[in-house]
Amino acid sequence: MSRATGNYDIVVVGGGMIGSSLALALAPLPLSIALVEAVARKGVEQPSFDDRSTALSRSTQRMFEAMGLWAEVSAASTPITSIHVSDKGRFGFSHIDAEEQGVAALGHVVINRVLGKVLQTHLDACQNVDVYCPATIGRIELGPKGARGMITVEGKARELNGRLLVAADGANSSVREMMGISAQKRDYQQVAVIGNLLTEIELNHRAFERFTQHGPLAILPVAEGRAGFVWTVSTTDAERVLALDDEQFLAELQEQFGHRLGSFSRVGKRVAYPLMLSKALRLTATRSVLIGNAAHGLHPVSAQGFNLGMRDVAALCDCVADALQDSVDPGAAEVLERYSNWRRSDHKKLVRFTDSLVRLFGSTRPGAGVLRNIGMIGFDLIPGVRRTFAKHTMGLAGELPRLSRGVPIQ
Repeated sequence: MSRATGNYDIVVVGGGMIGSSLALALAPLPLSIALVEAVARKGVEQPSFDDRSTALSRSTQRMFEAMGLWAEVSAASTPITSIHVSDKGRFGFSHIDAEEQGVAALGHVVINRVLGKVLQTHLDACQNVDVYCPATIGRIELGPKGARGMITVEGKARELNGRLLVAADGANSSVREMMGISAQKRDYQQVAVIGNLLTEIELNHRAFERFTQHGPLAILPVAEGRAGFVWTVSTTDAERVLALDDEQFLAELQEQFGHRLGSFSRVGKRVAYPLMLSKALRLTATRSVLIGNAAHGLHPVSAQGFNLGMRDVAALCDCVADALQDSVDPGAAEVLERYSNWRRSDHKKLVRFTDSLVRLFGSTRPGAGVLRNIGMIGFDLIPGVRRTFAKHTMGLAGELPRLSRGVPIQ
């Protein structure tokens, strides 16, 4: 299709980490691609490329390897070789070890800003990807022959046409609404407070997930010996926690986590994000499809959200590549149906898993603590449980698309 006239094979709306990754993953195919992003690339408001850290699963690592990006991403990432899980005030704990699972690392932690720079650099080099940024989409029209979107870029209206429209614009996706797809949402009444600090004892590539009265607290190894934290607090307490000075904040965080890593110090900038579960009621409409948080928004417990979105990317790439191989229109109903059927089970499984963890470890009902202790102990002692859990968290369970196996799309 002619890009000069605004006609493309695929139009991706949302240029964060998921949307950018999709555009790059599709780039080796004989396709013309438009990527539409509302926030300027260097804008401080860009939520996908800020100073937060993201844990990349093993399957996501394989994807970046197949896409030729891993050398640059890994140079700025920190491997996780073990994960320690505990419940504050209770004796049960569990752990997962990379060596036991037969891998060099269970995952890697990378700062979003660094990953975003890698993605943007490679997007700039793609001859068949046009990036419209900053640009907003006002309306879409979905018809049997294609999708049409009206965007505003640099104050001027422009029409984009594509055989397939992909919504990658986050949990509050406007494109999803324009596609006529509803989403179920449930407010967890929690806020994630995120930042970096220094620990007295080095993490040595260890990650920690500690469940507290108000929600999980994760400590992750990041670059330059720092530790990234994701501290879940109740919505009613969030304003007070954010107003604490550094010394008071560290003291409260320390009380919740304990002294396994010695004393905390030098906390950096703190930001907060409200937590909500969202599930799109379906994944496709005529000539259009949802990926990433537009399809599913998870609680950050166990750090699965981004990696689930990347598996959306990998599966959609397989469906599109196979359609091209068979001379089938990539926006055809049978192609989108294959994607939807493929992804439905993974979405359902991860939503249930993360939501169940939040409910179990946040419960104050009588007997819930005993169940948590039993669960922790059984996790370590029952044969096969830990391996199965690790396989799922590494994104290696079920039918894997080519990119998730480390196989280039072309």
